[in-house]
Amino acid sequence: MTEKTSRASGDEAARASTPAAASDAPVILSNEPGSFARSVLAERHPALVRQVRDAFPYGRRQHEALDALLDEITDGVVEPLAATERDHERWAASGREYFGRSWYDVPFLWSESYFYRRLLGAVGYFGGGPWQGVDPFAPFKQAELGGDAVQEELRALDALANTPSEERATTLLHASLWGNRADLGFRVVAGEPEAGDAAAHALVADDSGLLWQLLPVGSGSTVAVVADNAGRELIPDLILIDHLLERRQADRVVLHVKPYPYYVSDAMTADVVDCLRRLIEAPGEAGRIGGRLWTAMAAGSLEVRTHPFFCAPQPYGEMPEDLRGAFGTAALTILKGDLNYLRLVGDQLWDATTSFADLTTYFPGAVAALRTLKSDVIVGLEKGTLDALERSGDAWRTSGTHALIQVRR
Repeated sequence: MTEKTSRASGDEAARASTPAAASDAPVILSNEPGSFARSVLAERHPALVRQVRDAFPYGRRQHEALDALLDEITDGVVEPLAATERDHERWAASGREYFGRSWYDVPFLWSESYFYRRLLGAVGYFGGGPWQGVDPFAPFKQAELGGDAVQEELRALDALANTPSEERATTLLHASLWGNRADLGFRVVAGEPEAGDAAAHALVADDSGLLWQLLPVGSGSTVAVVADNAGRELIPDLILIDHLLERRQADRVVLHVKPYPYYVSDAMTADVVDCLRRLIEAPGEAGRIGGRLWTAMAAGSLEVRTHPFFCAPQPYGEMPEDLRGAFGTAALTILKGDLNYLRLVGDQLWDATTSFADLTTYFPGAVAALRTLKSDVIVGLEKGTLDALERSGDAWRTSGTHALIQVRR
């Protein structure tokens, strides 16, 4: 996407959704042919509407609403929520510059978030009927959680149990990092590239040494973890949390999840419980970890929290004061995944060597980003690393074959 294209589509209004740091970096829209953002709106979202339509025995009302949404996102303009909707005012305020425009001509971060809100409305998730509160993505999450891949990953924990602590810590951190590939939304479109074998993976930035420095043994600290996906990503996140608690690198962990379904595979409280049950039911070390985590939740050393802000299209620079206070008291906040990264640094076409620390100075406390790369935005790279990646000819920004651990003290 060119800067000219972004500016021509009104990115002055879009800058209201950027982080605290001011910048001339263009806000990402979806109107550039061949861009990643355009492929999401043109291919991934329509495919998801059809999959959700077929995943439940919805009635005529839901079918008509889903068909209308499909027509709108492919050939129409962005329509506001009905005035009777519970969160009408919030979306009316954030979308006032975007309603009436093509879905392709508004900020990608906002349009993708609003798409999922509209999808939930179409299936009656927020209504008063029989489909109220029924997660339209639950069948996809459950199928993944019950798959053979999860079973193999849990079995591997037995061999890891007796390894030296430092080696185990590194392995568990990397498992949580690469678990971010387990994103159902990333695999909605048939034929979309999967991550390759381990040899193809590469860390484009690795601040893991600083991460561990911030979590010394016996510090009595609280760690915040902002989850991304359920299932195959959330399980290694929980196992890493168990390690922090067992090693006393944290006396308390607060796990932040979504208050309702979002971005296909995003984790909610129900997904945390499903993952704990999957662990407990497993033999060996996995079952022992599950038992410890279940006890930790009951005792309060592992606390699950939700907040409406986690299902909003605003950057973390606009987080409400209660959330700012919660992150400010943590020794470290770990943000998982692409969406959290975009909201942390801003969904803009940054120069990839822009300082990660400079863009996150507004964040109330030490922050770490653990993310496999599945979208265009990236900052904090060394010039030599960036040059080598660009010479490779690979779609390294979006293919899920590369990852990063970035930390700002």
